[in-house]
Amino acid sequence: MSAIINIVLADDEVLFRKGISFLLQREPNFKIVFEANDGQELVDYLKSTAVLPDIVITDLKMPNLNGVETTKILHAEFPELKVIALTSYNTPSFISNMIQVGAVSYIVKNASPEEVVLTINEVANKGFYYNEQVMKVIYKDIISGKQAAKSDLDSMQLTAREIEILKLICKQYNAVEIAETLSISPRTAEGHRNNLLLKTQTKNIAGLVVYAIQNNIITLNEIDL
Repeated sequence: MSAIINIVLADDEVLFRKGISFLLQREPNFKIVFEANDGQELVDYLKSTAVLPDIVITDLKMPNLNGVETTKILHAEFPELKVIALTSYNTPSFISNMIQVGAVSYIVKNASPEEVVLTINEVANKGFYYNEQVMKVIYKDIISGKQAAKSDLDSMQLTAREIEILKLICKQYNAVEIAETLSISPRTAEGHRNNLLLKTQTKNIAGLVVYAIQNNIITLNEIDL
């Protein structure tokens, strides 16, 4: 049996939140440990709990503290938390903003139950999950210049191994899959990923994807959109 994934939900729409909670708890490896009515209640809970959840699923439009501001706080104060945006807003600007402030995935409320379950499992397994829509938004932001990313490959001097790992990260491989592909340990793969974040001066996987595309390390075709 898969390891239990502890989840916190934040959404002021009680009926929707209860529906999602009911749906997710039908999965044998999902456990809803807390439900928040808004971002402030979520932050207060996380600051008071002895054990942090694995994943936070948050709406964008909430009273007191909205999803964007909440995600900023969580990314700064609880960087190990994986934040998934689940919202009715599916415009590129909302998607881009949430990814930039630290969300590791973004799904819209009209997604199928299967897609929601898949996203949570992928995030728990890999640390992030970008579907086709999100990847296209990231790419378009690069083209339009909205997404800030460093583009100075020569001065960064990425090693051949780091470039290999960066390509696999862009293809959404997790540390274990990278390790198996390159015959290295998962711990070594994690170390390379952390070094890549430092060298490229990016904050998350989205930043690494942007960097890789900007510097012609990988193309959209290789990311299998």
